[in-house]
Amino acid sequence: MNSDQDRLILTDCDGVLMNWEYAFSVWMKKMGYTTQVNSTESSTYDMALRYGIDSKEKDLLIRHFNTSSAIGYLPPLRDAMYYMDLLHRKHGYVFHMITSLSLDPMAQDLRESNTRKLFGDTAFEKFIYTDCGENKDEVLAPYKDSGLYWLEDKIENAQLGLDLGLESILIEHSYNMNSEICPKMKNWSQIYEYITGETS
Repeated sequence: MNSDQDRLILTDCDGVLMNWEYAFSVWMKKMGYTTQVNSTESSTYDMALRYGIDSKEKDLLIRHFNTSSAIGYLPPLRDAMYYMDLLHRKHGYVFHMITSLSLDPMAQDLRESNTRKLFGDTAFEKFIYTDCGENKDEVLAPYKDSGLYWLEDKIENAQLGLDLGLESILIEHSYNMNSEICPKMKNWSQIYEYITGETS
């Protein structure tokens, strides 16, 4: 790795940097799908439960969305733009994005274009992709025992980071509220303070 590891942060994208969930909901509505009315499943991570569809249809829809032009226009999550910029420009942090998106080069180009549009051209040193829904064991393995910060929204991936000797931080969502495996942050302001010890 080229970066000074003291200034390198590993981060997922969807649910951490970008609001994939909102964009997917808008897209699903256009496709004619609605969430289950008056159902506690509407806040679940599992989109099959949320939309009342089977697992195979869910997988096809997510893969379709992740390779559509929509993936190039995801909005930032909460205050991610401001505080990531502050971490990068004020403190010299750089980022490696590790994201389960798609192996389609066009989808990856859209993701990188979207990222640079929101977060600038210099914050991200590396983009590492797995296929849609694929686990991250293999792509996280090169960072084993580095103690680097690993920002995730999915409990299983945060646990994987811990198992590999990373310092996992969960970005709080309705679907991970009950997890206590690692520090959980409501927004990037809290992440910034946790990493730097500063308030902004």
